[in-house]
Amino acid sequence: MLWKFSNRAMALKSSAIREILKITEQPDVISFAGGLPSPNTFPVTEIKNAFNHIIAADEMTGALQYGPTEGYAPLRIWLAQYLSRRDHTNINPNQILIVTGSQQALDLIGKALIDKGSKVLVETPTYLGGLQSFTQYEPEYISLESDEQGIIPDVLDDNIAAKANFMYVIPNFQNPTGRRLPLARRQQLAKKAIANNLTLVEDDPYGELDYQGHRLPSLYTLAPENTIYLGSFSKILAPGLRLGYIVANEELINKLVQLKQAADLHTPSLTQRIAYHVIKDGFLETHIPKIRDLYRHRCQTMLNALQRYMPTTVTWNKPEGGMFIWIELPKNINATELLSEAIQHKVAFVPGETFFANTIHTNCMRLAFVTVPEEKIEQGVSILAQLITKWSDALEQSPTMI
Repeated sequence: MLWKFSNRAMALKSSAIREILKITEQPDVISFAGGLPSPNTFPVTEIKNAFNHIIAADEMTGALQYGPTEGYAPLRIWLAQYLSRRDHTNINPNQILIVTGSQQALDLIGKALIDKGSKVLVETPTYLGGLQSFTQYEPEYISLESDEQGIIPDVLDDNIAAKANFMYVIPNFQNPTGRRLPLARRQQLAKKAIANNLTLVEDDPYGELDYQGHRLPSLYTLAPENTIYLGSFSKILAPGLRLGYIVANEELINKLVQLKQAADLHTPSLTQRIAYHVIKDGFLETHIPKIRDLYRHRCQTMLNALQRYMPTTVTWNKPEGGMFIWIELPKNINATELLSEAIQHKVAFVPGETFFANTIHTNCMRLAFVTVPEEKIEQGVSILAQLITKWSDALEQSPTMI
């Protein structure tokens, strides 16, 4: 059969991370590749109890039936109250759309806001999954200069801001860099957005993973009429539930509801109800601190190992939360080429070049640490450091050797 694929389908490419994960399924591979939450944090007992409650309370018929596209009403009401209290703002349930993971949120926003050639502002680097979702709608990416603290609002030209369809930004413990945007820059960015009628798409799957529990104001709080806020239950409950949510003004939510109806009718009723019964009585208040403690400890283990083993030519950030550390190698080392040899030594990571929308940097990598036991973190970093040292020495002697 000769399939007549659309131009959009023909332009799609497999995720580099997904291809790497096929290799990391081998049990003897130390994988710093996947941005997966630790299974140790999944509330298995609570999810079982919620499921049993739904059965016992005769909710099963509703849980197995079609539901409203907007989402399960009690969950939306709970979210509106939770977010309003957490962020000191006022959110109405009608401003919330439950989606099948926040990845669907990115796709719906792409459909709603991007035409061919639309200008989309992104960080440098930015989340690969965001690029994958938006690219199929053929935008023109404008990469904004970033540093160790994230995007630099001062470099955002007012003329560019006014012409852009939106800016995509991950202010909290960004994937891939682990950076957190400081308060002053959030305020600057919100001010520019308001002044230039610029839409901010604030992707926030990691905001609850601040190791000290010191949350900074969201962009949505600072510029609610200009911001589309994306949240997720994947990092604080379980990704297999496939539950995320969008918060925005009702006009946009209504348009996204229409797009979601065409995509999948609604997010599964059963998983929405399970999540609601797990979280409705304050479970997250005790559960999230446990996740933070585990991730903080594993992050520090990796930072200690990097300090102990890496050559002085390698640099990295020190995250205040989240799941990632960003590594910059000597300029003449290509991380994608290095990965091939690292896999032979049973260690995997994600080369940084996949996270750039325009000018690609080949000498960087993302290390995810939360699923790896402490002793394996130590071992894996030691192996990577030995390989990097070997490559650096070889290139210094003869640039054509590798």
